[in-house]
Amino acid sequence: MKVNTARRSIPDQIASNRRLSVVFSFFIILMLTGLGGAIVGAFHPSLWYYGAGGAALLGVILAIVARAQGPEIVLSIAGAHPARHMEDQVLDNVTEEMAIAAGIQKPALYVIDDDSPNAFATGMDPRHGAIAVTSGLIQMMDREELQGVVAHEMSHIRNYDVRFTTTMALIVGVIPLLADVFRFSLWGGRRSDDEDSQGANIWAIVGIVLAILAPIASYLLQMAISRKREYLADSTAAQLTRNPEGLARALKKIEAFPYGLAGANRAIQHMYFVNPFRDGGASLFDTHPSVEQRVSALMGVMGADALSDWNPSLNMPAQPSPPRQRTQLPIPGAQVLGQAGQLPGQPTSGGLPGQEPGLTTYTRSGQSNPDEPPTSP
Repeated sequence: MKVNTARRSIPDQIASNRRLSVVFSFFIILMLTGLGGAIVGAFHPSLWYYGAGGAALLGVILAIVARAQGPEIVLSIAGAHPARHMEDQVLDNVTEEMAIAAGIQKPALYVIDDDSPNAFATGMDPRHGAIAVTSGLIQMMDREELQGVVAHEMSHIRNYDVRFTTTMALIVGVIPLLADVFRFSLWGGRRSDDEDSQGANIWAIVGIVLAILAPIASYLLQMAISRKREYLADSTAAQLTRNPEGLARALKKIEAFPYGLAGANRAIQHMYFVNPFRDGGASLFDTHPSVEQRVSALMGVMGADALSDWNPSLNMPAQPSPPRQRTQLPIPGAQVLGQAGQLPGQPTSGGLPGQEPGLTTYTRSGQSNPDEPPTSP
């Protein structure tokens, strides 16, 4: 698939994303009011507007909560903690450089203790932004690659993407909830004999249709907008760093990593640098463009096939051992891994069977290295 996004001007892409955001917000309002009206209308047709108004009010309340506490909620769900200045000096320096290049205030820095390389940005505006990166990203990337990832997330902050993604992460979750409320009330509730049965049946049909289609449609539209924003952030990052190859190399390295982010929550998966789940090939339900598509767009910025002979396996730490009996953590906010005094992704001695001596092996916390020692050269 050929991508033209990199050839469009940044202001045009920002304007296009803002228009899509307005369309999406209007769609969410319609879905909320429709489901709220159906919940009440299926039992009291003449009072449907109470349900519609109540659902719309719920959306407004959630938007206010997102504005006030959204970033803190998202960071808590991700299991992020404030970065330690002395231990993450390179990250701190790179972030300060990119903030100057972007002309915004330096975002607060957070770290997720996980050896799977990834990052995301959150906040409501450029003055109150935050960037969270995994410990694996810090360990795996060289300075230029880390600069590319940070610049990408900085672009989301400067372009006000973070306001949209943070707010929608909270509000969109209400649509499936209201759909479930409608289904439970429809099958378990009672209608009075003196009610307008015809009107109630109409609202019941409307509610059934919305309960089925609204969650799917809202998710698909949200993902489509999210994919466009990733292209824009990549283009902006290339301008900020003047080094699109660094960002492209970072994408290639992350693609070569064999497993996703442990404990990642699907409610915020669209906010990450790359999809934190390894769900297979590209599809309509993907939150991100494929790495191939994003690198192709960056190639257009570079003007040459600069990465044609670049092999990420030759430019990164040794491949980590595969996760053993990994399970998804079902409770949001419980994603922080590791034991006291040991960070996940911390290098362990030894190596994989057949691996050259001296290369570092990265494993999940709590996982033992293979018992077989590295072979001798």
